[in-house]
Formats: sequence, structure tokens, C-alpha cells
Amino acid sequence: MSTSLGSDVVKGLRQLPLIRARCRKIYSLALQDKLKHLTLHEEQLDGVVAFVHSLIKTDYPNLNIPPHSRWRHFEAGGVARHLEMQKSWNDADALEVARRHIDLVVVSVLLDAGAGAAWQYRDDATAQTFGRSEGLGIASLRMFAQGMFSASSSLPHRVDASALEALKLSEVETGFQVTKSNPMVGLEGRVQLLKNLGAALRSRPDIFAHQGTFRPGHLLDFVLSHDSASSVLPLSRIWHAVIEGLQQVWPTAGRIHWDGVSLGDVWHHSALGPASDPNAWIPFHKLSQWLTYSLLEPLNQGGFTVSGLEDLTGLPEYRNGGLFLDFGVLRPRDSTVLSAPLDVSSEWTVEWRALTVLLLDAVAQRLRDRMALTADQLPLAKVLEAGTWKAGRRIAAQKREGGGPPVQVISDGTVF
Repeated sequence: MSTSLGSDVVKGLRQLPLIRARCRKIYSLALQDKLKHLTLHEEQLDGVVAFVHSLIKTDYPNLNIPPHSRWRHFEAGGVARHLEMQKSWNDADALEVARRHIDLVVVSVLLDAGAGAAWQYRDDATAQTFGRSEGLGIASLRMFAQGMFSASSSLPHRVDASALEALKLSEVETGFQVTKSNPMVGLEGRVQLLKNLGAALRSRPDIFAHQGTFRPGHLLDFVLSHDSASSVLPLSRIWHAVIEGLQQVWPTAGRIHWDGVSLGDVWHHSALGPASDPNAWIPFHKLSQWLTYSLLEPLNQGGFTVSGLEDLTGLPEYRNGGLFLDFGVLRPRDSTVLSAPLDVSSEWTVEWRALTVLLLDAVAQRLRDRMALTADQLPLAKVLEAGTWKAGRRIAAQKREGGGPPVQVISDGTVF
């Protein structure tokens, strides 16, 4: 295998359009009832669409829907904590405001793995208590506000590689309010991810270095270096910064490698070919896409809009994917498989996630048809936020005590 061939394979698997292309092959097999693990029942989609539509009508009657983003968790309980913090940034111009929000979002997204049902965070500033993603989002914002991720005491509201690399487990433990009576799942893994982020920032000075510092927010400067006069930023340039620049964040153990590169959220399915064939690998890049969605509002704050958003896919994780299992759109051939946790690399999980990507597109289009809206008026980012993710959580709460998903997936926090 030549280096150029290896590089072409890696580059191809990082292209957003390939995600839908590979998932579509799995969906086509599902339509023919030729998959090993799941059966597809498209006739049940109308029930999903009706349920999602009812949530949108209740929560967003004027259709003023924000995009799916980490920013929603900062606003939990009706308090725009990130924008309150921004009021203190009198020293920052519009570009620096955007950089700081990007810094915050990148760290917060990487900390957004499942914390476990027992963990909660009390936001002392508002006297509110949250668990799950909302608690993790608010906790990460408060740690950011305290300067935990900055190497400069005079510039606390930023993220520096050197500060990330020096983080101690005890500091993050305190930041998340973890105690014996308030345990958090995967705390050590979160700290390691942040250290990995520090190393990733240093490894790509072309993307993240500016004026002697290595910050996630400098990806904005990288994007603008292509066309500093434009206020419309191409998604492809932002995606390049995320998928290439943060490569070193992702673990290498248990992942597919090609030409010495760990491919991240890319998995094999035997229906597409042998495990050694790159054409049989399905890329999802869920966390990288979640991060990209979450960058849209920080960029908007800086006066920028992003073009080409249609290339982003729905996020194949347990809320969106659980929605289709709970409504019977997807049914396991062996129902006992749901009684034990599944590995993220298992073919069952890969099959479920691939079908979820295409089903989210189908729900989005049926919603637009039902509501007489165009894709511009109701883009996928808004469908995810107002509908499917929330619907997955709501139906799970109705079906199971504690609101857990219908399937448990063993993951290290870099996929789900």
C-alpha cells in the first residue's frame, strides 16, 4: 500500500457525503429485509413524525427554533449563562468573542459523555440542579468561567493547550462536584480527553496557533485565512479544521487504522465486504459533527454565517436512534440482544446507527411535507433540536423508569 493510497482512503472516510452514501447501502439492504440484526418498518414512521410534530407545536408554536447545539444546555432552566458571561468581555472585539465561545464549546462538547443517572450538578449562581447533558454543560461553563482551562490569570475566559495538558484529576473532580454520594461515570476518561485536546492543538499549529498561543478558538483564524473578507464561511473549511485538527483527540485502541492513522468513529459492517476492505467501513463522526453543529452559534455571534450545512447528517446516538426502536420503526431480530450492553463496535450497533442516519432524513422530509415548509425553513439542525432528540428522550421516559434508552451501548465517551 502506497502512502498516497493510504492518504486517499483516510481523506475519503473523512468526507461528510460518504457518511450518507455508506448508510444508504445499509438502508437499501434493510428495505430488502437482508440485514442480520434489524428489520425496518417504514409504515411506523408516520407515528414518529406525528409525535415529533406535536412537540414542535407545543414548544415552538412560532417556529422560532434554534439549531441543535451545545448552547441549549448552557441555557437550561431559562438562564443564558454563556451570554451573561459574555457581558464581562469588554476587552474583546467580535472576533475574540467568537474565539472564546468556540473555546468553551470545544471543551464542553468533549466533556459531554454520559455521566450516569446518579450524578447531578448544582449551579450555585442560579440555585438550580441538573443531571445528564444539561448538568455537564453548565458545569463545564462554570469551570471555563473560573479560568480552569486558561494558562493566563489575566485572561481566564479562554482555553490554552498548556492549561489542558496540566489539568489534574482532582481539579476536574471538584469542578464537576463529584463525591462518593455524587458519583460520575468516566471522570478519568474526560480528563484524558482534555489532555489529548491540548496535544492535538499543539500538533496542528497551522490551525490552532496564533500569537504564541494554541487555542481551539483559533480555528476561526484558520477558516478566515482562506477569505478574510467574507462573512459567509464554507462548512467544508470548518469541517476540515475539526476532523483534521482534532484527530489526536480520539483514542486509538479498538479503532480501525489505515496507513498508521486511527480513523475515529468509523466501523465495519460485513454486509458491505470483509473487514480489511475500506469500502466496507461506515464513517459516522458523530462527536465531530455534534461539535460542528455547536460551532454555528459562536460563529453567528462573531457576525458569520455558514454555507453548505446540508452536508451534516443527523446524529446517530442513543436518543435519536432510540426513538426509532421505541416506535417500532426498527426491530431487533433477536429481542434478547437489548437485555445486555452492546459494544460500540458491534455490528448490531453499526447497523442501528447507519439506519438512524437515513431515518432522520426521512423524518425531516416528512415533517416539512406535513408543515408545508422548505428545507431552508426547517433544516435538519432544527429538526434535531426541536424534535427527534427531544422525542427520543420523551418516549424513553414514557416507556422506562428513569428514562434510559432502549439499548445500552458501551462507549468511551468519544462516540456517544
